[in-house]
This record gives sequence, structure tokens and C-alpha cells, in this order.
Amino acid sequence: MTSGTTSSLPRTASSDRALWLWSQVLLDAFAWIVAIALAMVLRYEASVDPDKLPGVVAICALAVAAQVAVGSALALYRGRYSFGSFHEAKLLVIVAVSVTVIVTVALLFFGIPMGIARGVGLIAFPFACLFMAAIRYLKRMYVESKAKPGETAERTLVYGAGFVGTSIVTRMSNDRLSPWRPVGLIDDDPAKKHLRISSVPVLGTVEDLPEVVRRTGATVLLVAIANVDAKHVRRISDTVAGLNMKVLVVPPLKKMLTAGANFSFRELAIEDLIGRQPVDIHVEEIAHYVTGKRVLVTGAGGSIGSELCRQIHEFAPSELIMLDRDESGLQATQISITGQGLLTGQDTVLADIRDPRAVSDIFRSRRPEVVFHAAALKHVSLLEQYPEEAWKTNVLGSLNVLNAAREAGVQTFVNISTDKAANPTTVLGHSKRVAEKLTAWVAHQTGRKYVSVRFGNVLGSRGSVLPLFTEQIRKGGPVTVTDPEATRFFMTIPEACQLVIQAGAIGRGGEVLILDMGEPVRILDVARRMIELSGKDIDIVFTGLRQGEKLHEDLVGDGEDDSRPLHPKISHASIEPLDPSDMSLQEWKDRQHLPGPPAAAELAGPARPLTPHPEVAP
Repeated sequence: MTSGTTSSLPRTASSDRALWLWSQVLLDAFAWIVAIALAMVLRYEASVDPDKLPGVVAICALAVAAQVAVGSALALYRGRYSFGSFHEAKLLVIVAVSVTVIVTVALLFFGIPMGIARGVGLIAFPFACLFMAAIRYLKRMYVESKAKPGETAERTLVYGAGFVGTSIVTRMSNDRLSPWRPVGLIDDDPAKKHLRISSVPVLGTVEDLPEVVRRTGATVLLVAIANVDAKHVRRISDTVAGLNMKVLVVPPLKKMLTAGANFSFRELAIEDLIGRQPVDIHVEEIAHYVTGKRVLVTGAGGSIGSELCRQIHEFAPSELIMLDRDESGLQATQISITGQGLLTGQDTVLADIRDPRAVSDIFRSRRPEVVFHAAALKHVSLLEQYPEEAWKTNVLGSLNVLNAAREAGVQTFVNISTDKAANPTTVLGHSKRVAEKLTAWVAHQTGRKYVSVRFGNVLGSRGSVLPLFTEQIRKGGPVTVTDPEATRFFMTIPEACQLVIQAGAIGRGGEVLILDMGEPVRILDVARRMIELSGKDIDIVFTGLRQGEKLHEDLVGDGEDDSRPLHPKISHASIEPLDPSDMSLQEWKDRQHLPGPPAAAELAGPARPLTPHPEVAP
């Protein structure tokens, strides 16, 4: 019984479709009959001659037969085109012209015996087209009226009357289950002021939003501009402030095109307010040095390392080796890539870069060809208290990885650095500066592509201000900001990783590649906007700059180049190499005026004995 019921559904749908197509044939036939009758009335100035009736009937029969024959031959009645679409209208005109030609030719030869003027077919043509098009338009209006969202759907304004906005409004208007009902569009192009899309009008520009919201009663604003920049989003957010509107943004255009019906709009996030345009990466360059290669990523369980692994996986390396000392982080990264977190495969490696023997054994056995070194300690305040930990991980750990890479014959090595290494004033900055110099030294020793990549704060990464502010807001505040004028460079995790991978393709051995971070953003502005998005009343407290902390960060250090020969968002700078034998923990600490005796790790470099040297300048 169940199977019989199920199989009857397609037949019912098919019968309904066939019924409509046959009714369309009959309506088109009726349209030609009315058009020819009207043409006769016009041609003979409303005079009625009963003797011409047989001729009129014959011409109507010929027109109907020709319409059915030509329409069937050209698939007008096979449901090939969307009903009431431009493509169907174009085909309808072609069929009508063909029928007119047939009728006119018949009248040329037989018009006089039937008493019918030869121009009747030409006169009937525009009326027939008009009637047939009107029938389809009325049908389309009826179908669309049934498909419109219900009254419970949220009244929505769509910002952007371009391709994305037009597509979304059309889709919303024709989906009765849509939770949003478009009541107007907003666009900054004055030429679109009176445009209507699926009967939804363009009501003004961003400046008109308060008045438009009052007139329409809209409660949702959908930003329907693909890859909209942060400056534009901030302008929109500021305009709707106080209007009690929920702001939604569309996903990237690529996701909309590939996800089908599975994509959804998301609420405005702080990344939209201070993030930037996606980077135009050169895929062919990346594929050349990553595809089919054995790639190793240190710090694979961290924010940057995990995103690097996900992006590298898309370029089909022959093997992706994810190394970290954090087993939970490794598992999370593996799950995000494979959908499983069994940790039983060869893709995850549990090791600490502080252990030179373990790192060397891994490189010797796995033989990676490309390495991305993202493992590091990065919390500024904590490292100010424990500088020797920064030395052990960021300096000696990096040296361990560099030595292992050199011994294993790694051809491309990308060291992830930070903007704090430019004119460093903190333990973090000084330690990462030494790592950059060590990378340059190995590059000069091997002649291989060993480069460093420097960028600033990454939105949403562990330890950044966003998770901190989010947690402070969740607890009811206060939100702590160091200084009202403090600024930082920001970029999203995907953008940072795209540029890191790109840098590995275009970098030359020994260079520091500096990623363009755009304009710096005030930390206070970030805090205020996050509080606005939360809808809570949260206080902001200023705590003062911490030890060694800058009011404004630098990306390019004193004396460093800012040339961009290969990519508009990547600067190439040369850096003085540092021989590991010239490193000294005590010298390094003295340069920063740090207290405390040297640690046992002072001579812990794995390559050769490390001795103090007066030329060290990390």
C-alpha cells in the first residue's frame, strides 16, 4: 500500500503539468481566434459580412493548427522554459511570427476566393502576441501570489540592488516558507531610485534608512553585497544604530553559488566591522609548490596553524603532517579536515619543538618538502613575566625546527612572525625578531627558500582581543582597554593564512614578507562596537599600557624596505641574518633590561655550542 501511494505522487504532478500545458494550447488557440476576429473588424471598419464567415473560420483553423504545430516543434508546449520567463516570451514571439507568415502566405494564394484581405494576418499578429503574453503574465502573477512569504515573516529591507540583492529578493518573494519578506531595497546608486525587483521597490540610499524603516516597519536589514568592505559595513551599522533593527549579511558569493539551498544569512559580527576585503591569491603559484608535496605544519592545533592546515588541504598535498604538543588542538584540527578525530593516522604528530631530538627524528623519517612554522608562545604579558619561556620556544624551538628542516632537505620554509618583531619593545617581539634572523641565516647557508612572514592581530585567534572582549561582555563587564588611543592592525584568520601560503610561493630566501594589514583600528572602537552588537550596557575601563607595549604597532621596522614587486599586499624586506653561535640568552635579556640569572637553556642550541657575542642585536 505504501509503495503504491508513493508512486502515485509523481503521476499526479505529471498529470497537473500536462493539464496546464494542454490548457495553454487551448488558450493560445483562443488568442488567435480573437486576434483574427479583431483584425477583421479593424480591416473592414466594423462592417459584418456573413459571406466572409467561412473564410474567417478557415483562417482561424489554419492559425490554430500552425500555432500548435510550430509551438510543439519548437518545444513551446513541452515545459522546457520557466513559465513567464524572458526565454519563453522570446520563443513565443518566434512562434507567432511563424504562424503569421503561414497565414499571410495562405491569404496571398486563397484570400481572394475566400473574400479575406491579405493583410489580416499581419494585423492579427500584434494582438495574438499581446493576448498570449497576457495569459502567461496573469498565470505568473497568480503563481507568485501563492508563493509569497506569509504575514508572520519578518519585514526585511535589502541593501544592494545589484546581482546578489536582485537574486535574493526574487528568491524571498517566491518562497512562501521564507522567514523574511522583502518590503524594500536600499541602494546608493541614484539611477536605481525607482527600480522595482519582483514588485519590491528601491526606496532610497543608506542616508534614507531611518525614514524608510519608519515607513515600512522593517525589523531586519540584509546587507546583500558580495564581499562588502568593513568601511561600508561600519557606515551601515552606524546608520541603523538606535533603529532596533537586526542586521544580517550574506555569505561569500562562492558559498552561495556552491551551497544551493543550504546557505543562510548570518548576523553582523565584529569581523565584518573591522575585517577587510578577501585577498586575491595566485592559485597557480600555490599549487606549484604545495600540490603533490609533503607539507608539515608546526603548531597545527592553534588558530593560525589549524586554518593553514585546512587551506593547504584544499591544494591536495601528497601528505599533510600536522605537528603540535597540544593533543586536543590536533584532534580539533583533524576533525575540521577529515570529519574524524581518531588520531590514529600518520597525519597527526604529537611533539614539542623544544625537543631537538624528537623534531629531528620526525623530519628525518617523514621527509617534508614544505614547512610552515606556526608554533610559538605569543601572550605578551605572560612572556614579560617569563622571558626564558619565550627564549626556549620562540628562539630555541624555532632553531630546532630550522636545523631539522635543513638536515631533511626542506626546500620551502615559512616562519610565521608578528608585527611586534618590527622595532621590538616586548619579550615576544624580541624573541620573534631572533627567529626571523635565524630563518634568514639558514636561508643564506642553504640557498633555499626560507622566509618569514610578519602580520598583526588576527581576529578570533586565541589570545586576541575579540575572545577577551566577548567573555568580558558575557559576564556583564567591564571591558578593559589599555589606552583610548591605542591602535592595532587586524585581519581575519583566513586572510592571514591565504597570504602566508602566498608568501611561500613568492618569497626569496632570507626575506621577511610583511602582509599589508590596511589601516590600524582603535582598540576602543572595537570594544564599543562589540558592546553595541551585544545590546548590553557595559562599562569600559582603561588599564594603561603594559610593560613594553606600544601605543601604535609597526609593520615595517626602521631601515626595512617596503617594496612590493610581486604582490600588492606583500612587502619584501631584507633582514640581517644571525648565526646561532652568536646567540646568548643573557645578552638577549640584557638588551631588554630583564632581571634574573641565565637559565640552563642558555646553551641549549642543538646545532653547535652557543656563546655570547657582542654583535647580537635581536
